[in-house]
Amino acid sequence: MKTMETYAVSFGNVTRHVPVHEPMPGVHIPLVSFLGDVELTRVFAEQLAKHVPAETQMLVTVETSPIPLAHVIASMVGLPYLVVRKHRRSYMERPLIQEVESFMLGKKDVLWLDSRVAEKMLNQKLTLITDVVVSGGTMAAMERLVRRAGGEIVGRLAAFRQGEPETDVFALAELPVL
Repeated sequence: MKTMETYAVSFGNVTRHVPVHEPMPGVHIPLVSFLGDVELTRVFAEQLAKHVPAETQMLVTVETSPIPLAHVIASMVGLPYLVVRKHRRSYMERPLIQEVESFMLGKKDVLWLDSRVAEKMLNQKLTLITDVVVSGGTMAAMERLVRRAGGEIVGRLAAFRQGEPETDVFALAELPVL
């Protein structure tokens, strides 16, 4: 049986040995997930919460891994948060859709925003939250959705930056491309 390669990620007093993923031939990246990891989520959320702009009225994240991060940050700063979906759900009414090229998946993806969720963004000042920003493609697509819904972006926060994203994002830590 082949042993999976891992990479040590440390932040504050928390260290995790995360799997290394190969999204395209010859490109290897540490795969960090906040799902189910209360300790890692909390240590990052505590620091990111300090960088939420004061004028923020609502947080926006994308499914799946950044949801726990956004939830904990929202509870710390006392703000609601909304989730942009990566799959259409049967309950969605007149969804806004936005294509995005995903470095992590190595293919195009689509973001979905139910019109009822979009209505909550109208005339709101929003901060985008994500786990890892690589090219910034997903963050830019979220931003386009928010603007189409009538919201204003006042902040962009990520736990990790990997490489040089094209979007201006504040990140707490760097992840290498191996």
